[in-house]
Amino acid sequence: MRARIAVLGDTNQDFIMRAEAMPRPGETRVATDLQFAAGGKGANQAVAAARTGSQVQLISAVGDDPFGTQLLDSIKREGIITDCVLRGEGVASGMAFIALAPDGQNSILHARGAADLITPATVEDAADAIEQAQWLLVNLGVAREAVLRAMQIANDAGTRVLFDPAPVCEGLAEMWPLTDICTPNELETERITGIMPDAPESAAQAGEWFRARGVRAAIITLGADGCVIVDDDGARVVRPFEVEAVDTTACGDAFAGALATRLGEGASLDEATLFAGAAGALAATVLGAQPSLPRRNQIEQMIAEQ
Repeated sequence: MRARIAVLGDTNQDFIMRAEAMPRPGETRVATDLQFAAGGKGANQAVAAARTGSQVQLISAVGDDPFGTQLLDSIKREGIITDCVLRGEGVASGMAFIALAPDGQNSILHARGAADLITPATVEDAADAIEQAQWLLVNLGVAREAVLRAMQIANDAGTRVLFDPAPVCEGLAEMWPLTDICTPNELETERITGIMPDAPESAAQAGEWFRARGVRAAIITLGADGCVIVDDDGARVVRPFEVEAVDTTACGDAFAGALATRLGEGASLDEATLFAGAAGALAATVLGAQPSLPRRNQIEQMIAEQ
């Protein structure tokens, strides 16, 4: 039976540039190329969940510019339900400007655009989608107040919540008790907890920080070093997958979407996290956000091989 997933978040047009080094303040550098790709944490996570086998409903917004039409059509082609995707009038779609270093690491500037149309009232209009889902995926690509309201609706309905706390902002204390699983990366973990998870022990310490504030399970993602799960069973490391990184954009989104799919299918947290780790690793091997999101057979093949 297919997992039922609802996703709240932004939908963006990405502009991707490669450079030999990131510019310093006041410096201009020449990019080696420029490419365009569909992105946005909400849309990326929805596509990741759909490609791994879930039935997905997206709660998001696009503008009435040409990018909005292209982005909406792209989402629909993935089989994602778009009844709760707003089309703003006189508003630009969200845009992200991504600079890639030679090792695939990225620096991102994000203009929310139409994502600012998502309010608590918008979320309440989409309550049915949240209540009918097994898992709600949320991130901070839309207003914090809208995310909080979605989490409250999910909590009241018994829908479980997977929270990717990015991009990090203030005022997250109310959200932790409403979170079943949070999936911060290293930098997000340090900014939120004050703990740099540069070893399994410090990652476990950070995971306990989240648990002390009401999160049921924390998964601290460590890039090429895998991740650390902290839950009622304690802390343990989930091994990484070896790949040659091209672009790390959307690796966390691939992880979140794949994780929700397997959990919705009844997998254990450890099994689902291994599957999600393979999805995130594969996403690093392809340029662009949504073009990089792997399909289920690719993930299963990587797990079998490694």
